Amino acid sequence: MISVEHVYKQYQTRQGKRTVLNDINFSLQKGEKIGILGRNGAGKSTLIRLISGVEPPTEGEIRRTMSISWPLAFSGAFQGSLTGMDNLRFICRIYDVDIDYVKQFTEEFSELGRYLYEPVKRYSSGMKARLAFALSLAVEFDCYLIDEVIAVGDSRFTNKCKHELFEKRKDRSIILVSHSDNAIRQYCDNAMVLERGHMHRFENMEKAYAYYNSMN
Repeated sequence: MISVEHVYKQYQTRQGKRTVLNDINFSLQKGEKIGILGRNGAGKSTLIRLISGVEPPTEGEIRRTMSISWPLAFSGAFQGSLTGMDNLRFICRIYDVDIDYVKQFTEEFSELGRYLYEPVKRYSSGMKARLAFALSLAVEFDCYLIDEVIAVGDSRFTNKCKHELFEKRKDRSIILVSHSDNAIRQYCDNAMVLERGHMHRFENMEKAYAYYNSMN
């Protein structure tokens, strides 16, 4: 289970403190798939980073009793001076997983070829996303965090990613944040709306969509 309890997130700016998330509360059960709708600047990506543990909340608590992925296709944690393979080895040590399996899976799934042995700083943004997505799937998690719908490279590769995540791991929990109600309708069981840092919860998905589409 993931339990988000009275979570606030503030950042210090030149104009003073800016509240990005304001008293967020919700929980996610094993196997549940929740969509969070929000316009640009609503705080979606910040919330995903907090749930993953990349950043701590300013106030409140996030309790986790299942393993959680980093945001899929998020490459911000890679060391640019290291090769893709060296970054892979580092992640394997952190998560204590079989390096041979992760190496084989990542080589086959990412389709990066010799670039796995090049420094990550030479990668395009799409190549970094491929590596990050492959590693996210090579290390098994109970819950996967998705910041916007998966779009990694061409349509063939994107469809491969979707099959690997939504079909082969359909028993896992998912938190999908997006500005597209179509994506959440397709992959999620329930939906909430994040509006200017405030979370709105609804009895069913249709009410969430109706509220979201009525927002200015």
